[in-house]
Amino acid sequence: MARLVMKFGGTSVADIERIRNVARHVKREVDAGHEVAVVVSAMSGKTNELVAWCGEASPLHDAREYDAVVASGEQVTAGLLAIVLQSMGVTARSWQGWQIPIITSHAHGAARILDINGTELVKRFKERKEVAVIAGFQGIHKETGRVTTLGRGGSDTSAVAVAAAVQADRCDIYTDVDGVYTTDPRVVPKARRLDKVAFEEMLELASL
Repeated sequence: MARLVMKFGGTSVADIERIRNVARHVKREVDAGHEVAVVVSAMSGKTNELVAWCGEASPLHDAREYDAVVASGEQVTAGLLAIVLQSMGVTARSWQGWQIPIITSHAHGAARILDINGTELVKRFKERKEVAVIAGFQGIHKETGRVTTLGRGGSDTSAVAVAAAVQADRCDIYTDVDGVYTTDPRVVPKARRLDKVAFEEMLELASL
């Protein structure tokens, strides 16, 4: 038995049928006896839509309210995936960043993760065999109690940080590219694909 964190991006959860496909992947790991946490992005295109709505509401908007709006995309995906997993007979619960909690800096729109308490997730793995479906890209600033977002690509950062917090054996990031590179291969043709990368190294890369 292993402890896994599985992360699915926006194209993987773009509609209900794709969410069902993700759920089948998750169920396969659960049926194999693994403890599983899933981190999800917003459905494809949803974050851009939410950002555009903020700009339409007011060109000069409060960054705290911006985060409250754009964080909702991942929350929808997490809830939908939990519902589908439950319909398949898998014990699952959705988690928003503040519920875990994922503690971040106060830089709204570009916050950095400072700490994650994985105790409750691990407890539920062991006692309830429960899959944690976590909304990526978000956390909470401890002093203000406000929701924060991590900036674009933040769901990958969330997944790696959660994996470190729960001492996962593996963090699988499902995406439409073939691996992690030393830099953007679309910009630097000589970029190298990494065969292995530690949680700490991936967290640093994801936050750059």
